[in-house]
Amino acid sequence: MTIDPRVVAERLGVIRHRIEAVVGAARAGDVAVLAVTKSFGPDAVHAAMAAGCRAVGENYAQEIAAKFVDMEPRPEVHFIGQLQTNKVRLVAPFVAVYETVDRDSLAAEIAKRAPAARVMVQVDTSGELGKGGCGADDVATLVDTCRSLGLQVEGLMTVGPTEGGPEAARPGFRTVRRLVDTLGLAVCSMGMSDDLEVAVSEGSTEVRVGSALFGSRPPRS
Repeated sequence: MTIDPRVVAERLGVIRHRIEAVVGAARAGDVAVLAVTKSFGPDAVHAAMAAGCRAVGENYAQEIAAKFVDMEPRPEVHFIGQLQTNKVRLVAPFVAVYETVDRDSLAAEIAKRAPAARVMVQVDTSGELGKGGCGADDVATLVDTCRSLGLQVEGLMTVGPTEGGPEAARPGFRTVRRLVDTLGLAVCSMGMSDDLEVAVSEGSTEVRVGSALFGSRPPRS
């Protein structure tokens, strides 16, 4: 599967227009688009960079190591999937931001392998197995733990529910935005291809977009 950079640039323009339609031209530039390149080859990464995306999102440890080891220039890589503590050492040389810190043990391993790393705390707003995240009541404590370990907590991240359509995500998104404000954090990472309008209307500062940029994700080999 070959990724056409011109098509990606056109699709990114559409995404930015979708954001602008919600918050207006003056605020649209405050919402970053994280290009989710997991399962796609290096050509998707290059296309995203050429279109103006400064960062990409990846989920799989082994894939990150293989994809970025020889890539120059390399974008800012965000880890956006559930991360096992024993895989941190594999991704530490490549990952700039860990968006899915949801437990003390993971924070401690990141601090060990990547001292002073930039992180976000993932909040569970769907209650669905397999998505990860800590409970809303535990967020402040985990943020404090991360900071005590020397990690730079940039913000919070969440994944909306699978069922119910985009509006089903609104209550959870609103909760996360409230937590971001209460804790004085800068980044609120929420919203993907299908629910980004809801996320942006609730105060997201980063949307994570894959299929809307690159099309259907190829099966993992």
